[in-house]
Parts: sequence; C-alpha cells; structure tokens
Amino acid sequence: MSFKVNVNQLNLWYSDFHALKNIQIAIEEKQITAIIGPSGCGKSTLLRVFNRMNDLVEGVKMQGEVFIDGMNILDSKTDLVTLRKRVGMVFQRPNPFPLSIYENVAFGQRIHNHISKNSLDEIVERCLKLVLLWDDLKDKLHTSALHLSLEQKQRLCIARLLAVKPDLLLMDEPCSALDPQSTARIEELMRELKDHYTIIIVTHNMQQAARISDQTAFLLLGELIEDGPTSKIFTNPTKKDTEDYISGRYG
Repeated sequence: MSFKVNVNQLNLWYSDFHALKNIQIAIEEKQITAIIGPSGCGKSTLLRVFNRMNDLVEGVKMQGEVFIDGMNILDSKTDLVTLRKRVGMVFQRPNPFPLSIYENVAFGQRIHNHISKNSLDEIVERCLKLVLLWDDLKDKLHTSALHLSLEQKQRLCIARLLAVKPDLLLMDEPCSALDPQSTARIEELMRELKDHYTIIIVTHNMQQAARISDQTAFLLLGELIEDGPTSKIFTNPTKKDTEDYISGRYG
C-alpha cells in the first residue's frame, strides 16, 4: 500500500473559528478518496489545504503537517507555484478561460514552459483524448470554450489541469452543476483517470461517494470522525455519527 498524502495533527483556524481539528489521515495513491459530511463541516477547507488555497483567505492559521510524496507542504519554504502545478483543482462550476478550446488546454504550458508549437499541439490532443473530448472538438479547437456545454466545460477544465502534469487531482463537488446523465459521464471519466492520478473529491452526494470512491472520510464539525474503505464506511461504520449521517438521520 502506497500513501500519496499523509496528514498529521492538522489544525486550521479562520481567525478565531477552529475549522479543522486534529485531522489525521493517510490517502492512498491512485485511488479515489471521497470526503463527506454535512454543510460547514470542513470538507472543502480540508481539500484546499492540499494545494494551500486557504492561504488566500485573510486570517487563516494552520498547525500540523501535510506530506505529499514525503514533502511537508505546510513548510514555509514550499514553492506554492510548483505545488499548485502538482496538485490541480476542479471546482463546483466549470471555469474555462474566455479563450479558445486550444488555448485553454495550452495555457499552463505557455506560462510554465518554453515549448514548440508541435509539442503544444501534441499536449492539447493528448489531454483532450484523456477527457474524451478530442473526437467531438478536434475541428473546433479555435472556437471559444465558453460555447461548450456544462459537461464539456468541466471536462475541458480537467484537461487544462492534466496538461501541466499534476499527480494529485482535487475535485470540489465537480458534478453539482450537472444533470444526472452528465454526472454519470464525469464519474466514469474519474474512474478512468484514477489509473494515472490520485483523486480526492468532496461530495454532498452519498450515492456518488458510494459509486466512485475507494476510500471515504467522514467529517463532522471540523473533526475526522471515521475513514476507511468505502464499502465498510457505507455498510458497517464503527461510529454512530457516521451511521446516522449515512442513513440520512441528519445532514
């Protein structure tokens, strides 16, 4: 068993509000880990720790250790630009840039690397193929990404991340704006991507967590109540709070 992420005694405050309390969790490589729990329990806050996006919020303070591939990303010497290349994030609503489909995928490479047109063409094609958009869009690469459907926009945003070669993908309710059919296709894409990437997803949708994740972590009021194999969390949880939430008694 290989762990991609190890969190050790993590605490996070927004000013005086203690949002994450002594979080301790290990996340396995090339698996999908779902973070579940009621609104306001700290799910998205925990997810954003992994690429230090909480740093952008005034008054945030953290204690503890978060190791990705053995490197403590909370260390003051961490290069945040490099970290956010390695740890990509997909948001609730797709956020393509007001550029062409091609330039959306090429954007990260243009910023970080001096790269030839031929190499860029290859990267754009490879990433669009990975998210199953190439066949639909190969003749529309220079049209605006803003004209795509919601599902296509979300796939494009994932392709944009893959172009800079991350090894950890964070997904904050990536299907919340999609219809059930589009949700099913994004879930299938996630299953395919986990052969190459470690994926951590925040979801309010219990059925989605049960369908797609290998591991599940349940948060309540900023505390990690229980984590483990998804099949066990959903069928035989060890904590009453977990059972109550899974069974719909609250949340």
